[in-house]
Amino acid sequence: MEEEFEFDYNEDGQHSVERYEEMIRNQDQYFFDAQAFEYIIDNYIEKNDPVKALQVIDFALSQHPFAAVFLIKQAQLLLLTNQVERAFKALEKAEMLEPSEAEIYVLRGNIYHNQERYAEALENLEKALLFAETTDEILLQIAYVYQSMHDYEQAIVYIKRSLEQNMENKDGLYELAFCYDILDKQEESIQFYKEYIDNDPYSYAAWYNLANSYHKLELYEKAIDAYDYAILIKENFASAYFNKGNALVQLEKFEEAIDVYKQTFEYEPPNADTYCAIGECYEKLDRMDEARSYYKKSVKMDSKMADAWFGIGVTLNAEERYFESLHFYKKALDLDDENADFWFAIADAHYKLGQIEESIEAYYKVLEYNPVDVEAWLDFSTVLYEQGRLLEASETMAEAIKNNPDAAELYYRMVAYLFALGQTQEAMAYLETALVTDPEKHYILFEYLPQLQQNSAIIDVINRYIK
Repeated sequence: MEEEFEFDYNEDGQHSVERYEEMIRNQDQYFFDAQAFEYIIDNYIEKNDPVKALQVIDFALSQHPFAAVFLIKQAQLLLLTNQVERAFKALEKAEMLEPSEAEIYVLRGNIYHNQERYAEALENLEKALLFAETTDEILLQIAYVYQSMHDYEQAIVYIKRSLEQNMENKDGLYELAFCYDILDKQEESIQFYKEYIDNDPYSYAAWYNLANSYHKLELYEKAIDAYDYAILIKENFASAYFNKGNALVQLEKFEEAIDVYKQTFEYEPPNADTYCAIGECYEKLDRMDEARSYYKKSVKMDSKMADAWFGIGVTLNAEERYFESLHFYKKALDLDDENADFWFAIADAHYKLGQIEESIEAYYKVLEYNPVDVEAWLDFSTVLYEQGRLLEASETMAEAIKNNPDAAELYYRMVAYLFALGQTQEAMAYLETALVTDPEKHYILFEYLPQLQQNSAIIDVINRYIK
């Protein structure tokens, strides 16, 4: 027996949910109007119970077979539960009932997007634009499809159209920053954000993105000014404080950076990244105890914070506690085993502990992961040279030069090794190249082999280039 029940939306909506649950318990059939059904469905969606919500939709459709709204909700829930084909069918029925409902095409566009069927996704989203009252979100969806297609230029066009309609859309501003970043067009992004700020000077997101663009162009002073505006507008903007701290670090203003990093704690709980950044500042200020205490706070919050484990090692190394530092370098390496800086520190610690073979092995790793680290090549070859392995030292330099053809230091060092090997002609040829590359650095040669200052042939060649 079907009992009629008209739902008054002003009445407490919970009443209709209770009526519905009573109906299920009694295995009965009550009638609800469409609004009541919508309320009941939304209630289960909010409670994160898509299965019950779908059951309600079946009842709703049996009583209101021509209401497209239920088919659209059904499609949304079917997508949530990964029933893509059934979602498509629900949208087809909805389209037959109400072909001018934008949400149908938005949903279908999103399904196609997830399936990487980009042309069909765009076709549906463009259709949604024709029917929707507000289109800023749909324009953003289209931009996301273009991003997935790696067509960032076109994505920018749609994000800008979206922002023209809704200046408040923070997502749009951040996505735009992302696209400009990928295209490496910081100047264009600066131009855009400046114009945007002219129209909306109180947009903290625009100031923040402007600051990030300056930061990427290494215009740190300008970046800091823009971060300050963002913070002025939104006092609790923790990311702006953090990035401002990073910019101050680039300017080597470590004391100021520490203060700014600590300000983030007023607006969000401390996190491992910020503790680690503060640790690095103290390390740069040579305040190793404070640095270590912040690095320790960082790894306590996040044991996967490789840079902080490494930082602890660096502070111990500064105190000549090489054996202990090695333990922490290795913890960092466990988390990031292709990090050339970590390997370099390990190579150095082994060397200082007199563990030469381990040091040499570590140097091979440094140069495998970062063959353009001139300092590492020089240090590595020094270790070999000191062990009397002159030929290996000169072969290492040859490899270094191959990877860094513009580094004069390497040529001067090669000259020293070749002289030590008695290969005078080759040494003179390298000396010429070194002097062509950078005559000012010829002192490196004498630092390494002071006795060459007595060699008149070398002095003659050098004088030709520096006079």
